[in-house]
Amino acid sequence: LPRTATQDAYARLSKIAPVNTVTALPAPTPENAIMPFMDPAFASAVCRYDLSQAPIKLAVPVSLAYTSVSFYTRYDIAYYAINDRAAGRRIIELDLMTPEQHSQMPEDEEITAADRLIVESPTVTGLIAIRALAPEPGLMPMAQSSIANARCTPQAESPGAN
Repeated sequence: LPRTATQDAYARLSKIAPVNTVTALPAPTPENAIMPFMDPAFASAVCRYDLSQAPIKLAVPVSLAYTSVSFYTRYDIAYYAINDRAAGRRIIELDLMTPEQHSQMPEDEEITAADRLIVESPTVTGLIAIRALAPEPGLMPMAQSSIANARCTPQAESPGAN
């Protein structure tokens, strides 16, 4: 059924979110929210990704309270999520690529799996949802700042990159 919907999340966000760029979403109000079920206690952003040219490098600074990153296919199927506690660092960093791009990566003995988090996307296009909690309204600027510093950029040095 998601494949027949004309106004799915990817289509709705294509109007405001350029590809391979983190775009902050406006705060939801009772009258207006770009996506259903948005929580006003979270600053939210999305990255509509396209891996057809190169893998994506994602970097999301963690906020003081809680930060999460969720990955969805083009047709709204969730396939990976990570939060600041699981990342265990001040920044959530990972490489997003297709299984084909992952298999083309050169083997590097100096980089271990613990040093580099690689997430394989089952589809070439999709969405990354980034959320930072503001536990009280006065902390919303801090959560928004964390989101504003997130980056979702193609890796230029990848095979096949333009």
